[in-house]
Amino acid sequence: MQRTAGQATDAPVDAAHGGRTDHEALLHRGLGVGSIVFMVVAAAAPMGVVAANLPIVIAVSGNVGAPAYFVIATIILALFSVGFTLMSRYVPNAGAFYAYVQAGLGRIPGVGAATLALGSYVVLLIGVDAYAGVAVANALEHSTGALTPWWAWSVAIFALVGLLGYRDIELSSKVLGVLLVAETLIVVVLDVGIIAHGGHGGLSLEPFAPSAISTGAPGLGIMFALFGFFGFEATAVFRNEARDPDKTIPRSTYIAVVSIGVFYAFSAWAVIVGAGIGNAVNSAATSPETMVFDLATRYLGPIAQDVMQLLLVTSILACILSFHNVITRYQFALGGAGVLPRSLGQVSPKHRAPSRSSLVVTVVSLVLIGVVALTRIDPVRQAYTWLSGAATLGIVALMALTCLSVVVFFRRANHERGRWKTVVAPGLGLVGLLTVLVMVIENLPLLVGNLTAAIVVALLVAAAFVAGTVVALVTRGVR
Repeated sequence: MQRTAGQATDAPVDAAHGGRTDHEALLHRGLGVGSIVFMVVAAAAPMGVVAANLPIVIAVSGNVGAPAYFVIATIILALFSVGFTLMSRYVPNAGAFYAYVQAGLGRIPGVGAATLALGSYVVLLIGVDAYAGVAVANALEHSTGALTPWWAWSVAIFALVGLLGYRDIELSSKVLGVLLVAETLIVVVLDVGIIAHGGHGGLSLEPFAPSAISTGAPGLGIMFALFGFFGFEATAVFRNEARDPDKTIPRSTYIAVVSIGVFYAFSAWAVIVGAGIGNAVNSAATSPETMVFDLATRYLGPIAQDVMQLLLVTSILACILSFHNVITRYQFALGGAGVLPRSLGQVSPKHRAPSRSSLVVTVVSLVLIGVVALTRIDPVRQAYTWLSGAATLGIVALMALTCLSVVVFFRRANHERGRWKTVVAPGLGLVGLLTVLVMVIENLPLLVGNLTAAIVVALLVAAAFVAGTVVALVTRGVR
């Protein structure tokens, strides 16, 4: 059957060999700052961080310095973003970490960074999806009393995410936008409610005091605070789909970092004064999964708690959808470069998206979540905890490599961009990230349960990087 000119077809077009013009014409979506910010902020899961991660920050640090820890994390990532966004002008590639490390340190470390990024985001995606399945099952049991298997909901979530990722990123950004607005609004309402009531024992700035920050285990607090930002750097992954990459990507990155940081720091302060300066640590350690929901009941009423439980599920769904899109575009970039099969670097002209890469991510994710279910490991205490620990180690290492790459790149290249953007800010960001990396390694046994598991996780993370370098060496030898 013959098709008329301009009629859509499902036949993929090879972006790697089709030339830069064809590539941009098919994949370019004209995404603006708002759409990209929605994607990456949703990946940070604001509701999930406030309801699930914030109590952990308070509990493991053993103090009320969580608001300050989020501020410190914001400063580190803002310094990272200075060189990251500047270098995006010279690296017109959607490979993010892979492209940046390759430009600064060479192809072999770059491919190692790409496989490490893929591995880190994949295990994080599986861990978060396992948590999401449990969250849905618990919410359903709370509202109806029905007992359902967590893995069934995890599979259903992956199926929905796979459909959205396969069809159209604009549809994904719209879905994320609606969910992000809803979850952010309910947290803001809780914050305002707590402040309006004067908190548990009055409003206080003690959580920002040096004495509050330095007691307990501040390293753990900063580490978990930084974990709440993961996904913000994915702004560069959507470069090929941005309206004006040289302007859209830097603006999106800065807005994402600052907005996430301000939101988390303010909400952490409100939650702590709502629970009471003297009660917050004990409350977080005793019942971290219900701490924020209990505050919603106390300051807003029981209906607010029900709404927050529902939005916690949608927040995690938005997070999974964002990570799925990020992994899809990493694979797309690696397919176009010939590191992965070329078919992954193809664009569907019907959906104008890397649909084949998205489909592969969905299939692999379903297989891995099936492995988690069949091995009968605990989806939260083991799967989520271990995998998030591995992802934390991998992603912080990638950020540090990226900062180093920025410094090396601008020292070698003749680009007059000023020492602040090319040396000072990336250098300070590198110091901050290396400090956090040391904290992650020191506390990895706590994250994954024991020393043996920590060693296994560290070896697997290192193996992911080494595997990429081996592939690059073999490929170079063959070619």
